[in-house]
Amino acid sequence: MSENNGVNGNITFRTEGLTKDYVTGETVVQALRGVTLEIPKGDMVVLLGPSGSGKSTFLNIIGGLDSPTSGEVYFKKDKLSDYSEQQLTRFRRHNVGFVFQSYNLVPSLTAYENVALVTDIALDPIPPMEALKAVNLENRARHFPSQLSGGEQQRVAIARALAKRPEVLLCDEPTGALDSETGIVVLKALQEVNKNYGTTTIIITHNAAIADMADRVIYFGDGQVVDVKVNKNPVGPEEISW
Repeated sequence: MSENNGVNGNITFRTEGLTKDYVTGETVVQALRGVTLEIPKGDMVVLLGPSGSGKSTFLNIIGGLDSPTSGEVYFKKDKLSDYSEQQLTRFRRHNVGFVFQSYNLVPSLTAYENVALVTDIALDPIPPMEALKAVNLENRARHFPSQLSGGEQQRVAIARALAKRPEVLLCDEPTGALDSETGIVVLKALQEVNKNYGTTTIIITHNAAIADMADRVIYFGDGQVVDVKVNKNPVGPEEISW
């Protein structure tokens, strides 16, 4: 693992000149065009921007799901952009929890069993029931996904991600398929995980109102960071105007 002694210990991710090109035939699409950013440890961060602005590409790279074309990515003091595929797999397994718009639950397993899946491979897992309790779903532990509402399924997905005790929770449109009332319940669960476990939480959303609950808001446009705002007084999910 590469060391960079200049990295602040309170920074979870730092990127320098990050670019990502996708080549299709003779066409080159520049998904990221020199992104330089710092994401502090323990922050709740919201990424905003139109479709195609680079948000998901950025999230995939810092989450170890994709590699940059050029530039550097640091996770704390480790240079993630130099990792091998094997190192990236280990990084994802032990350090990152993912939550997507589609819940990706195993239909034949109960909520408890879906969460327990990850505890078998985690180094220091949170017991499945404790993870479900963190999202107020301990009373639904024996239910199958088909017996749960969309919001409940998404909270099971959050509990599953949390059960690894990850340092980072990466969420791509976690409320995209939900109505406002259910979305607020899911956002509350994410906020409580962020506060109670100190998990650096990064949320991609098209809903600009969600920015009000973030510590930091990063605006993407045309593959670049166009603005970064710090909220000194983040609000609770129930206070945002959906």
